[in-house]
Amino acid sequence: MTTATDRSTLPARAGAVAAAVLAALAVWVLAVPVLGAAPAAVPIGGPVQEVGPVAVAAGSLCAGLSGWALLAVLERRAARPRRSWTAVAIIVLVLSLVTPLLGGVGSAATVTLAAMHVVAGGVLIALLPRR
Repeated sequence: MTTATDRSTLPARAGAVAAAVLAALAVWVLAVPVLGAAPAAVPIGGPVQEVGPVAVAAGSLCAGLSGWALLAVLERRAARPRRSWTAVAIIVLVLSLVTPLLGGVGSAATVTLAAMHVVAGGVLIALLPRR
């Protein structure tokens, strides 16, 4: 069931997700075309894969939509939904850094990948729960 409150938060939350995607892409643009870094990672048991703008946008979009869904559930079920969501979001952000720190190919790639995670996560943590 959609309420007036749900409809009023839709533009702000969609904007927060879009801002996270754009922020991660901005890091990619700064690192790759401007600074010449080549972000690449080695997935578990796989070959080296370059991380391009489509992967950056898709990953940020999935993270943002997942965070939004979790926040919506917590708002309906938790006593302190924003506090709970923020705690979970910070834990997920910290855990997400394992991937670039262990799978980044070279220091420039590791820093670039970690920066994209931190920037997208930071934007989502700051903007998603606001009304």
